[in-house]
This record gives sequence, C-alpha cells and structure tokens, in this order.
Amino acid sequence: MLGVNVVQAIGRSTYMLIRVKGVLVSKKSRYQQIDVVDTEEFGRVLVLDGLVQSAEVDEFYYHESLVHPAMILHPNPQKVLILGGGEGATLREVLKHNTVERAVMVDIDEEVVKVSRDYLTSWHSGAFDNPRSTIVIEDGRTFVEGLKERFDVIVMDLTDPYGPEIAQALYREEFIERLHEVLTDDGVLSTQAGTSFFYPEEYDELHRTLSKAFKKVASFSVWIPSFGYSCNFIVASKTKGLSEITEDEVDRTLKVRGVTTKFISGKVIRALLDLPRYRKYYVE
Repeated sequence: MLGVNVVQAIGRSTYMLIRVKGVLVSKKSRYQQIDVVDTEEFGRVLVLDGLVQSAEVDEFYYHESLVHPAMILHPNPQKVLILGGGEGATLREVLKHNTVERAVMVDIDEEVVKVSRDYLTSWHSGAFDNPRSTIVIEDGRTFVEGLKERFDVIVMDLTDPYGPEIAQALYREEFIERLHEVLTDDGVLSTQAGTSFFYPEEYDELHRTLSKAFKKVASFSVWIPSFGYSCNFIVASKTKGLSEITEDEVDRTLKVRGVTTKFISGKVIRALLDLPRYRKYYVE
C-alpha cells in the first residue's frame, strides 16, 4: 500500500494512486492498519486499512458537511454524541457551536486517537482537551446500547456502510432505531454514507433504514478530491427537515453561534440539496 504510492480503492474495481513523499507513522492496532503519510498534492493524509480517511487540504469539505447541516437543524444543540471521528476534526467542528455544553466522542481504536493527537494537530486543534469534550474508547454499539443519557445531535463519523463488519453493524435497522431512542424529541442524526455511485445498493438500503426511523430525511453529496469520489451524507430529523431552513437562517445561525466555516454556508447547503433528477425521489 505504501512506498511510492497510496493505492486508494474507490469502487469495487476502481483505484486512484496518490504520490507519497514520506511516511510518518505505520503501525497495526488491534483493529486496523494505521498510516500517516505526507503526499504531493493532498498534504498530510490519514490512511486506515489502505483507505484514505482524511487529507489535510480537503478535510474541511468532509467534516463541515457532516457536522454543520445537522447542528444548524437543531434549535439548541447542547449535548452531542460522535460515533467514530478518531482524528478529532468532527469534534472540532461540533465544538465551534457555542450552544454545546457536552460533546462525547466514542471511538473503538485508541491508537487512532493517539496518532491523531501527535500527528494530526490541525485536524483536532486541541478539541480532545476541550473541557466540554469527553473521549470514550469503546465500541460505539456497546456504548449506545448501555446509554441512559439522551443527546440532541448524533454524528456518525464511521467507516463506510460497505466497509468492515464491525462498522456495518452500526448502520443496521436495529441500531438506527436505538439511536432514535437516544435522541431528544427534536433530535437530529447525521451520517456519512459512502459513495452512492459505486455502491448504490448499500447507500439505498441505509437511506431506506433512516427513512423508516425518522420523520424527515435529507441527502446530499460533496466531492472530496482525496477520496476520488463524491461522498454522500444523510441528515435525519425527528421534526424539521433540512430543506425547510432558508439560506439566511443558516448563515444567521452560524454567526450567532460563533461558527466560522470555509465550505458550508446557506447557499452551499441549498445547492447541495438540489439533487439531480435520478435522485429526486429522495427529496423530503
């Protein structure tokens, strides 16, 4: 996988080569192979089991898209649960909202968190040590099944729905129903959903599962250059739909909460929700 290139799998039989300048970390944890490399075009990159998880130059495309639409949709998100997100960037974006009093990040792999602390400082920007943060090293499913606490927003920053078996279990109907129970009455869930172009059946199944559990479901996709594909995101809500929020409301909410962004804005969210014809049946 490493050496001259990262061989990035995009689909079942489609690959992209990323030129590597140097290897900073290469180690095997209990769960996966962890590599941190410096590349020619994407800067520093976190690679897990041979797949690019996050790249320095475009990570904000992904993390802002995953976090802010869901956070904006909730009127007052005070308690947020993050499943996965070991590099800390999702936590960083959540904490930008001054309404947040408690953010719990649950990741199964302590080694990813340790490596991220040391080598991905621009990703987490100190979020791990923020007094509002709680970092839990545990299987997300086990953690959620034992929860008595409820959250306003849940963000699923996991590997793809068609990825390793340990992650697939967190996309299944019974677990999604449990997440619905854990959310407050006006709760919102956000998840990345892989690529619907290369894995349409798996994406459609996840969308159907979320639509069964939640009143409002919105989907959109964002081109992530270092992934080599357009990454899908799904925002599910118990009450209000993402399409019901105006551009001005988005921008005003971000400003009032003290959130600065490089990618997401009211206009961008509106444009992302304007799906192509072959996906129109997913509009709320």
